[in-house]
Amino acid sequence: MNIRSPLDPQSPVVLMQHGGLDNLSGKTGLALLRYRSGPIVAVVDPVHAGVDLETLTGIRRAVPVVASLAEALPLGPEVAVVGLAPSGGRLPEPLRSDLRSALAAGLNVASGLHTRLGDDPELAGLLIREGQWIWDLRQEPEGLQVAAARAAALPGRRILAVGSDMAVGKMSACLELRAAALARGLDARFVGTGQAGILIAGTGVPLDAVRVDYAAGAVEQAVLEVGQGLGSDGLLLVEGQGSLCHPGSSATLPLVRGSQPTELLLVHRAGQERIRERSGALPVAIPPLGQLVELLGALAALARPMGASAGPPRVRAIALNTGGLDGAAASAAIEACRNATGLPTHDPVRHGGEGLLDALLRR
Repeated sequence: MNIRSPLDPQSPVVLMQHGGLDNLSGKTGLALLRYRSGPIVAVVDPVHAGVDLETLTGIRRAVPVVASLAEALPLGPEVAVVGLAPSGGRLPEPLRSDLRSALAAGLNVASGLHTRLGDDPELAGLLIREGQWIWDLRQEPEGLQVAAARAAALPGRRILAVGSDMAVGKMSACLELRAAALARGLDARFVGTGQAGILIAGTGVPLDAVRVDYAAGAVEQAVLEVGQGLGSDGLLLVEGQGSLCHPGSSATLPLVRGSQPTELLLVHRAGQERIRERSGALPVAIPPLGQLVELLGALAALARPMGASAGPPRVRAIALNTGGLDGAAASAAIEACRNATGLPTHDPVRHGGEGLLDALLRR
């Protein structure tokens, strides 16, 4: 079954960012700032304390940025959420110190780190009241099975976001699409497969915490659960993880197998020609998008049940991340991508999900 969050959607939250407000190490917290519907009372980031959040991040949300957890406590948070993903999963001492302060003040803690905070004797020992919790969401769900293409029997459409690299905006594209679909009265549901997606949706499967033999089965189980009762006109939006182009990623294949998508949405960062490598890694090129589109379609056509009603899935549109460009350059990049691939291309974060939704509904 899916992981379910103990975090109430309306609980006041303080985000622990600690240097991650202006870079991808803080992408979990940045996603919550953009998409969490419940209250976020403060962001703790000593590096950026006092700055205007919208000016720094482009996210239109009035949340103060403070230097420490102590400064956030008068604002009434109930849960401290780790929005940072430090290299290697180790907590920097300033973050650890603020987590100690949060627990000692009676706050709950939610974390998507690979390092389980609840297994840390010092932090666990600071739980001071009945019902107080540390939620480590990266845990393998119970009762998993090997995938068997069961999601192909669901009615409606299953749209899987696939990326040309990691951290290009797959979750954001899905959430913008869902918002556009809901605004039109469509039944649109989101399957979270990573830490930010689960924190936002309240349920999902932390794919990178699942043993490889059960990874596709975990996705399948999540899709079946979220898709229960979805009608033939409904949309099931499955958050992508990783990339087939990345030498360190193996997440795309179980997502394709488990979700049995009816169509794919390719997500790409404008102008990016190679994988964003870690220190010491060899450079890896991203293939031309037209070539990648064909490869993804061919892969998704495999391991499908005989007699499946929908035709072979293929990339139907491209979500282009133009976050690093000004308006004119973004428009030019979108047009160039359309011309190069022949596919509808939009930036759903910059312009909203309506254009992509129209493209996908045209089928």
